[in-house]
Amino acid sequence: MKKYDTLFIGFMLFSMFFGAGNLIFPPMLGALSGTSYWLAMAGFILTAVGLPFAVLLAVSLVKGGAEALGNRVHPLFSSIFMAIVYLSIGPFLAIPRNASVAFEMGILPFTPDSLNKTFALFAYSAVFFLVVYMAALNHEKMEKYMGRWITPVLLVSIVALCAAGFAKLNGHFQAPTGGYESGAFFKGFIEGYNTMDALASLAFGIVILTAVKQRGVSNEKQLTRYTMKAAVIAGALLALVYVSIGYVGGKMGATGTFETGTELLTTASAQLLGKSGPVLLGLIFTLACFTTVVGLTVACGHYFSNLHSKLSYKAVVSAVALIGFTLSNLGLAQILKVSVPFLVTAYPLTIVLVTLSFFHRYFRNPRHVYATAILFTGIFAAIGGLSTFGLNLGPILTLRNTLPFASAGMDWVVPALVGTLIGMVTGGKKQEPVTQTKLKTSWQQE
Repeated sequence: MKKYDTLFIGFMLFSMFFGAGNLIFPPMLGALSGTSYWLAMAGFILTAVGLPFAVLLAVSLVKGGAEALGNRVHPLFSSIFMAIVYLSIGPFLAIPRNASVAFEMGILPFTPDSLNKTFALFAYSAVFFLVVYMAALNHEKMEKYMGRWITPVLLVSIVALCAAGFAKLNGHFQAPTGGYESGAFFKGFIEGYNTMDALASLAFGIVILTAVKQRGVSNEKQLTRYTMKAAVIAGALLALVYVSIGYVGGKMGATGTFETGTELLTTASAQLLGKSGPVLLGLIFTLACFTTVVGLTVACGHYFSNLHSKLSYKAVVSAVALIGFTLSNLGLAQILKVSVPFLVTAYPLTIVLVTLSFFHRYFRNPRHVYATAILFTGIFAAIGGLSTFGLNLGPILTLRNTLPFASAGMDWVVPALVGTLIGMVTGGKKQEPVTQTKLKTSWQQE
């Protein structure tokens, strides 16, 4: 690889990660956490930066990628879990969420009141997804366009907004509210789920490996090393941006109350930069959401076309763009309402799966340990997701609330540890994990 290739691949990875949630949630965290800002931001960065980095590392160290990691539990679990992850970070949640936010921040503030908003969203999303589709079909040029051109413009725009905030906002951080009054670190930790970046890491691994391979790297150790270097660059940029826009949000907390991060940033940009502020903010949101949607579309195209020989990359990309276009017209509020319960369920499973992978060599019967740990985690993660969705689970919810860390939304931690210990104790003699290939062979014999 050339000297600066890793830098630009890191830029590309940053642009794929940095989407709607990465812009919306940090400033709101800053406004609500107030004097507990640094503690809350530490928790946020742990799940919004540290966890995605850990996922990329785990995927790069396992021959066969994310699917092989899931196979350590069971091939059926791997197939179902990975399909749900790709559909969620792809056409059914993250992609329409980013497209909707790009419209609400990049177009809606500048449309006349006489224009029908439903029609405007329809027209905008049609053009948006057409450009996404064309970019995804030319995925071999992603590093050039996203890493070398779009990301520098995006970073300069964010720096301009944050620099104005640091210079002009003189308000003091307020007393914590909105759940940050106690346990600010854990509250920030849970808020980091909303970026969806840990789940995206399971998908982006294949995109980054492809970009590195296109530079002539084939050795597995070198692939891992270059992938990690790119991840460090992307992670450092993400953490710096989160701290900066979160700090601006904390300062804005002294000027009033805000319902959402988009409202806060819109008000801040207008106060700091006048009429040009909303234009700059619209540019930031448009670029951030576009690059993320392109990255997710390419990842889905690679995964599902490799999953089944009859699915071509072009056909998958077409389907992803069409579904994303359709769902984005439902509006941001409906998309967010569905996404949060899913994240509360999926993140604990991802955290446990990745954590176990780093201790894999020490397990006598790894597959048994993975299975029991994921089973115990999944039960309580599902309870948390259903509860977040608004279902009244009665005595089940009462039992869940008695567990340690339940008040912080991390009631799954102890069950995960118990499941791991049970698997280690009852695992018996060491066995080879079942692979997807072996499972298919046994089915064919039947």
